[in-house]
Formats: sequence, structure tokens, C-alpha cells
Amino acid sequence: MPTIQTSPSYSLAQKTVTVIGGTGFVGRAIIERLARAGAQIIILARNGERAKRLKPLGDVGQISVIAGNALDEETLRSAITPADYVINLVGILAPSGGQTFEAVQAKLPEMIARIASETEVAQLVHLSAIGADTKSPSIYARTKAEGERALLRQFKDAVILRPSIIFGTGDGFFTRFGQMAMVAPALPLIGGGKNKMQPVYVGDVAEAVMVVLCTASIKGDVFELGGPASYSFAELMRFTLKAVGRKRALISIPFAVMALPAAFASLLPNPPLTSDQLKLLKIDNIVSPRAKGFKQLGITPTSIDMVVPEYLAPFKPGGRFG
Repeated sequence: MPTIQTSPSYSLAQKTVTVIGGTGFVGRAIIERLARAGAQIIILARNGERAKRLKPLGDVGQISVIAGNALDEETLRSAITPADYVINLVGILAPSGGQTFEAVQAKLPEMIARIASETEVAQLVHLSAIGADTKSPSIYARTKAEGERALLRQFKDAVILRPSIIFGTGDGFFTRFGQMAMVAPALPLIGGGKNKMQPVYVGDVAEAVMVVLCTASIKGDVFELGGPASYSFAELMRFTLKAVGRKRALISIPFAVMALPAAFASLLPNPPLTSDQLKLLKIDNIVSPRAKGFKQLGITPTSIDMVVPEYLAPFKPGGRFG
């Protein structure tokens, strides 16, 4: 599997970077890059204990943690005020309690950008998603777009990164279906599995963040990040089964059949599929031919073949060495 390497040209020594969110596998990859580049890092996260586990990625005292709710303005300001750069990684796939799409994906980016502007932060990087569109039938996609617009109104030089589905060790896609293939007799193809995706490696997303932070001329841009190839959902399921060395049926399930189960699942604390996600599955998740992307950032994206089989190996019959 490719290892994360930070180019010697990336130097953030004497710089403080605040990462809002960042306890997931995307945040880990970015924080590791920042640490290797010599940045002083502040992580603002709801789960402080989980964030503290990232401290070994840096030297003693290099990474500090603020445990708190980013939606609380006082907490947010305390995290942003010392920063030279701010990275917002906060996003949700389904609402939970006070964590609504509107609050987390529309209002929070505006608050971050306003405080960053007031405290004279040099650069703000915002992780959004391909498909962000104010006219989308999906609340997730609409609020992503609303957050982008609000962010740029408050901080016009902010850079927005819109990745497709992100893969890497600990991801929520290949890992999830690889585990499912261990026990399930079949894997579902919702809507026939015809929707297109362009999986992007987490290390390449982290590289894009580093390029933006270390290139003063990149300002006020939006970059759509996708891997070197696009696939149908069905093709990705077949790839996953090959990687885990298992034969499973692929069952096509019409969207109409999934509507009721998804509605009920939406009521669960950690739903496997929601009605809103069902709407997203009807839309291709690929880079627009008109969008700026990895090419403009000088990055060659990594293919799924180079990475995924390695971290799915434990799901093979008999394990990695079976």
C-alpha cells in the first residue's frame, strides 16, 4: 500500500493549523501530513478522547486537543483565534440530535469563515463533497452547497475541496462491504447499481490540503477530487468481492422497494441507509469535466487497485495469509 510521504517542499514550521473535526480516517491522514510538515496543530472535536489518540502522530506538545461542540461560538473562536490556517472537516451523513444538516453543513461553515476572517486567518480549507447543489433533491447535498456559499461570502479566499467517495484504511465503503461479504450471502445493488462513483484515495485528499496551504496563489477556488477512473456501484461491488476472495450474489433492488425500509432506517440512531441517501444514490458522484481538480494541483491520483486489496486482505477466507 502507498505510504504517506510529505514532500520536503511542504514546510509549515512556525505555523499553527486548527483542524475542526478530524477524528475520522480523513482527519488522521491530514493531521499526519501537517505534523510531518512541522505545523503546530489544534484539533477541535466533540469526542476529545478520540482526538487525543491522534497525538502520537506528532512530537510531544505538537498536537493539542480542544474537546467541545464546534456549533458553540465561544468554543469555536477559542480554537480558531491562535491559527494561521483553518481546515474544516465537519460533516454528517445523517442527522442525530442537535447535529442537523442545516446546523452542521450550512450554518457552521459560515460561522467558521466569519471568525476566521475576524481573526485574520491566512487560509481556510473546507472539505465539502461532489454533488453539492442548492437544487439537489437531497438535503445533504443542498446543505453542503449552502455551506459553501455562506463560507465564501464570509471568507472569499477560502478553498473548497469536493471529494467523491473517499477510500483508505478504515473507510466506510470498501471496508463496510468487505466485512458484509464475510457473512452475507449476497450484496445489494440498489437501483441496479448503475450510479457512477469516482473513488479518491484519502492520501491524495490530504496531499491536496497540503498543496493548498503551501501555495499562496491558490485562493477562492473549488476543486473536485476524484480518482483516475469512475465505476458503477455494481463494478465496485465486484471489485470488492474479488479483493476479499469471496463469491457472493449481487441482488438488484429497485429504488421503489427500498423506499419504505430506508424511511424506517432513517429513524435509527446510526442508520445503514436513509431516505436522503437513497436520493443520492440516484445521482452520479463523479468529477465534472469543467471542474478544476487534481491536475491543477499537480497531483496524480491513486487507483483503487493500488490500495484497496491490501487493507481488505484480512476479510479473505482464512485472513490475510489464508
